[in-house]
Amino acid sequence: MRPEEFKVGVIGLGPVGMIIAAHLKSAGCRVSVCDTDKKKINLIRNEGIELVGKINKTVYLKHLYSSIPDLMENKFDLLISSVKAYHVDSVLSQIEAAETNDLHLLCAQNGIDIRKKYQSHFDDSKILRMVVNFAGNLNAPNVVNVTFFNPPNYIGSIDDSQEELTSYICDILSSQDMETKAVDSFKVAEEAWIKTILNAALSPLCAISSHTMKEAMQNPDTLEIVEQIIVEAMEVAKAEDISFEPNFVKLCIRYLKKAGHHFPSLAVDLINKRETEIDYMNGKFVEYGRKYYIKTPINLVFTNLVKAITQKNLDERNTTKEFLD
Repeated sequence: MRPEEFKVGVIGLGPVGMIIAAHLKSAGCRVSVCDTDKKKINLIRNEGIELVGKINKTVYLKHLYSSIPDLMENKFDLLISSVKAYHVDSVLSQIEAAETNDLHLLCAQNGIDIRKKYQSHFDDSKILRMVVNFAGNLNAPNVVNVTFFNPPNYIGSIDDSQEELTSYICDILSSQDMETKAVDSFKVAEEAWIKTILNAALSPLCAISSHTMKEAMQNPDTLEIVEQIIVEAMEVAKAEDISFEPNFVKLCIRYLKKAGHHFPSLAVDLINKRETEIDYMNGKFVEYGRKYYIKTPINLVFTNLVKAITQKNLDERNTTKEFLD
């Protein structure tokens, strides 16, 4: 199939969704996008998606939707979900209601056990997993400042039944300088753990301390905490048969020291008093640690603090709403 014949839907236009949509559109694919933020949809309709920073690209899209039922009136070869973890169940229920039997889903989200949400709605043969090794912040609703890309990304079919489709998607993205490797289900699961360790090392620390990633890595006191989070997470991962290359902790530190003066996604969510994905990051190391009787005190502290702050923010929001009503 030529890229021009490949029909792709992208649900969720945060930085990850917009970066993926822009590269697929650049390759010639027919790309439809969906986000509930109508202001964002209108901006993209009029001004396109603009990537700046590490990647510079502007693309214009014709097919834009602000609701999943409207999006699902189209037939797609691939549907990509890049929403926050706490929105996945709602999104999948709406996709499922469309009764699209031949649809394949690509989960473009980092975090541990995200795939289980997809498996609760769709057959394993329909699900692909992407480990994303790029990130960005929004300069405007339709403008992504791509803060880093550490190639490659990885895509794998979770039951290894869709090797041809997986390779095709990877080839399309790689043709646009977005290097992406097709791997088997075991490799994509391993890379998901590794990426989650990297995310978990800084995300809650930056969220609570208000340090940017670079500030956290330059401060000896916070750097020591980062290293201990990684060590704890590795012990849990090893119990799940995840293997690591020699000097993994040092390599993680080297990788994280390249981070810029910006906040990770979880920190942005907490600062803006939104829900966070802590349960699929540090919270998973705590959960699996309990399973194997491995203590994870630092991950537990950060998980519970982020959840406590989030709950307080939500309670305050509800109180304000009741007062205004």
